[in-house]
Amino acid sequence: MDHLQAIRIFARVVETGGFGRAAQSLQMPNATVSKWVKSLEDHLGVKLLERSTRSVNVTTDGTAYYERTRHLLSELDDIEATLGRDRASPRGVLRVDTGGSTASGILIPALPEFCARYPDLQVRLSVTDRTADLIAENIDCAIRSTADDPALVTHAIGSLRWTTCASPAYLAEHGAPLHPRQIVDDRHAVVGYFSASSGFVQPLHFLKDGEPLVLDNVRNTVMVSESNAHLATALAGLGIVHTLDFMVRPAVERGDLVPILTDWRPEPLQVYLAYPPSRRYSTKLRVFADWVSQLGALHETP
Repeated sequence: MDHLQAIRIFARVVETGGFGRAAQSLQMPNATVSKWVKSLEDHLGVKLLERSTRSVNVTTDGTAYYERTRHLLSELDDIEATLGRDRASPRGVLRVDTGGSTASGILIPALPEFCARYPDLQVRLSVTDRTADLIAENIDCAIRSTADDPALVTHAIGSLRWTTCASPAYLAEHGAPLHPRQIVDDRHAVVGYFSASSGFVQPLHFLKDGEPLVLDNVRNTVMVSESNAHLATALAGLGIVHTLDFMVRPAVERGDLVPILTDWRPEPLQVYLAYPPSRRYSTKLRVFADWVSQLGALHETP
C-alpha cells in the first residue's frame, strides 16, 4: 500500500463529504477510492469512516487522524512546491490571519493585484481580533502588532500612524481640546476600544517633544471591540476616537471627521509578519511576505 496516497485519498473523502465526489475530484473510480480507504483502515486497525447507503460519516478516530494528517500533507505540498516547478508560480491555499481593520483597510483593497500575480494561489483570510495559534491551527502566517511569541519567526513589515479625531458636529458642540489632558478635565466623551478576548481597554497614547503621555481615565460613554464599529461611532458623533490613521483617513478627506491634537501623535504602531518556523521555506509564504512588505499603506510618512 502506498501509505501517502491512501492518506491523500482519505483526506479528499473527508473534505468532499463522500466517495463519489472524492473519486470525481481525484479522477478515479469509486471502487478504487473505497479500496484505498479500506486498506488504510486495515493498516491502522481503526474505522475511519462510517458508511451507509446514503451517507459517509467520519468517526471520532477518523476526525482525529484527518486533523493531524492534513497538517502533514500541507507541509509536504509546501516542500515540494519550493523544490519543484512551482517555485516561480506557487499554488495551493495560503492561510493568513489578521485583525478586522487590517483586513478591510489594507489587505483586501490590495488583494486583486496579488491574486492576479499569483492566480494558482487561494488566499484563505481569517479575520479575528483573537491571537490565533498558528501552529495548532495550521495557519501559514499572521499580521500582528507584537513580536513576542518565541515559537514563531517574526519580521517587521511596516508601521502605521495614529490619529485622534471626532465628527464636526461633536466638536461644534463640545469644542476641540488643545491639550490631551483637556479630554479628561473637560469630560469629553471618548469611544473606547477593548479586546473582546481579554477585556483590555486600549488607553490613549500621546507624544510631543519626546515626552509620552498616557490617558487611561477618560470618560468612555460607549465602548466597542471591533475597528469598523469604532469608526462608525465617530461618524455618528458619539465622541472622540483614537485609532489607526488608515481607518479614518477617507472620512477625514471627505470632511466627515476632523483630526485633533495632531502635534501629539504617538509613535507609529509597528506591524509584523509572524509564521511558524516550519513555513520558513514555503514559496507561497515567501511571495506573500515580499508583497505585503511593499504595501504602501504599511509605510506611511508623517
